[in-house]
Amino acid sequence: RRVEKNEVRAVINTGQIIAEYPNDNPFPSCLMLATVRGRPLHVVVAVANKNRRCHIVTIYVPDPAKWSDDFKTRRRPWNV
Repeated sequence: RRVEKNEVRAVINTGQIIAEYPNDNPFPSCLMLATVRGRPLHVVVAVANKNRRCHIVTIYVPDPAKWSDDFKTRRRPWNV
C-alpha cells in the first residue's frame, strides 16, 4: 500500500478518531484519519487495555468513491 511507518505514526499521533468499535475482539479498536504528505490515510488501531499497547489492524488510503469528501463518512451505495 506504500504507506511508511512514519506515516502510520503520524496518523496515530495527530489523527482524528472517526469511528469507535468498543466491542471488537480481542481488543476495542477505532478508525483514525489524518492527512499525511497530502493524502488521506485511514488506520484502524486496537488498544490492549492492560498495557495500552497499540495494535495496527489495517492501513489504507480511503477510496473517494466510497467515502465522503472529508473521508469521515462512508458513502451509501446509492449516493455514489
